[in-house]
Amino acid sequence: MAIHVELLGTGGYYANDRRHTPCVLFPELSLALDGGSSLFRIADRLKSSELRLFLTHAHLDHIVGLPYLLMPLLLKKLDRVTLHGTQETLDAVHNHLLSTPVFPVAIPWECEVISGTGSLALDSQHTLFWQPLPSHPGGSMAYRIEQVQESRKTIVSYITDTTVDGTYTAFIHQSDLLIHECNFPDQCAELAEKSGHSIASDVAHLAVTAQVRQMVVVHVDPSVKEEDPVGIPEMRLIFPDTQLGVDGLMFDVDS
Repeated sequence: MAIHVELLGTGGYYANDRRHTPCVLFPELSLALDGGSSLFRIADRLKSSELRLFLTHAHLDHIVGLPYLLMPLLLKKLDRVTLHGTQETLDAVHNHLLSTPVFPVAIPWECEVISGTGSLALDSQHTLFWQPLPSHPGGSMAYRIEQVQESRKTIVSYITDTTVDGTYTAFIHQSDLLIHECNFPDQCAELAEKSGHSIASDVAHLAVTAQVRQMVVVHVDPSVKEEDPVGIPEMRLIFPDTQLGVDGLMFDVDS
């Protein structure tokens, strides 16, 4: 069985006419990564009434959609939501995004703290792993899902809000699908370094070094009007199986 992946939001910073901000859905696993503005799409795409939502960090583009879960919970489209993140991330959600002057209605979800490097068994065949990404201001969290069936292992990795700094190459090694941020083209290298984001050629070279099978780039700069904001043809000269993420793109990933 393949791992089914849906990109609900593939932009960064703010939503525009082409892309909402980040969320990656694994509907058969009742699992999502990040809670950006695209989270309004999630309730109708899940295969169960429960959702486990893991946050990379608390920057607004990654959490702004969390209040959108209120109505699916009240209308019983969702029976249970568990929000996972570091203590700092969960505190930021509750103390700021859901502060009474901003959003005065309590959302009936449960919270689970994750920290450091760790893992969680999702079921008998799937395990979620995480690892901190230190180079983004305030930090972020890398995630990897592994499916093991008999002697076959399938890996999907999600990396966002980081520079390509060598700290997570082993974590994504031999991923069958790498979902990686690419906020800037190469000519914006100085801005990328200051903001803790990645540039195109670094991401492409990482895919080669980590020996991944295919890659889709997300969290692209919404202020760029061109359809291709990062230079996909140039990235493919380095790593041929590179694809630009768009909202609604789906993958069935197998080893």
